[in-house]
Amino acid sequence: MQRLEALKAWLATQFPDQTITVEFAAADADFRRYFRATFPDGSTRIVMDAPPEKMNTDAYVSVRELFAPAANVPAILLRDREQGFMLLEDLGTITLLAALQHDEWEMVRKHLLLEAVDTLIEIQKISQPGVLPEYDHALLLRELNLFPEWYVARELGKPLTFAQRQLWDAALQVLLPRIEAQGKVYVHRDYIVRNLMLTPGKPGVLDFQDAVYGPVSYDIVSLLRDAFIGWDEEFVLDIAVRYWEKARAAGLPVAATIDEFYRDFEWMGVQRHLKVAGIFARLYHRDGKDKYRAEIPRFIKYLKKTSRRYQELQPLFQLLVELVGLDEDDNDDSIGSVFSHTRISSDQ
Repeated sequence: MQRLEALKAWLATQFPDQTITVEFAAADADFRRYFRATFPDGSTRIVMDAPPEKMNTDAYVSVRELFAPAANVPAILLRDREQGFMLLEDLGTITLLAALQHDEWEMVRKHLLLEAVDTLIEIQKISQPGVLPEYDHALLLRELNLFPEWYVARELGKPLTFAQRQLWDAALQVLLPRIEAQGKVYVHRDYIVRNLMLTPGKPGVLDFQDAVYGPVSYDIVSLLRDAFIGWDEEFVLDIAVRYWEKARAAGLPVAATIDEFYRDFEWMGVQRHLKVAGIFARLYHRDGKDKYRAEIPRFIKYLKKTSRRYQELQPLFQLLVELVGLDEDDNDDSIGSVFSHTRISSDQ
């Protein structure tokens, strides 16, 4: 409440003699909150509240400037760095997640996701090394270790045994080199349908402040293997192939064949899913936020399905089975038939 009153006071000093209505709009998993400010003429702006003792908004500003030529990112209208307030362009109230959940027509869903793919490729096309922090071995490993620390030890309540730790280490020894060998581009790092807005022309892009320079498959995995909405395997492959074709045409550093790329896609997904399961468990057990806890099983399902599919990842599959057991559909491996029967061309 104290922060909200300070935010309103800041707006009052910026817009004297105007009556501005402020309503809660959204909150992030960290400490940022967003409010929608409605002005007397009916126009709206978004106010970011990022407590300066907990959040540094410098990265948001710099990444916004970096992405602006390639993507529809909100304009920064005013900023008070010391107080942690920022007035932003309002990109509307409809997230891509809401649009996808509302419309049952497959072609509309595909169109919306392909617009997101096109925006992603535009961001990746402007990539240059040395501008954003590296998504390096240390960061990838630090994220992976959230899984045994927070999901296994805290959420499941059974820390890894010595034998299980050996399985974990064996999995990482094959997983990380494959990921680190991928071509590198700008990585939004949370390119999910909750962070994309339905706006005219192309989707608005939010929550980009953690962007890094890293594996080319990371963001397309984020888009298609989401915590909040799931697609069947054939649909995921359809969009992934279309991304790969467009990325190849744009000269991006994706694998030369779709088989190689889809393997990169899936192995990158393993790293992300392990990380996110750990983050969601940490949000609950450390921060008291249960909003995301119910989504963890979707990631565990992804992990079991993918690790079962690849012989090199069998240590991870064995570990997951020991930790959470098998479900009825864990033996369903339809990817072979999907590759055999999906025929895709760029102009569809």
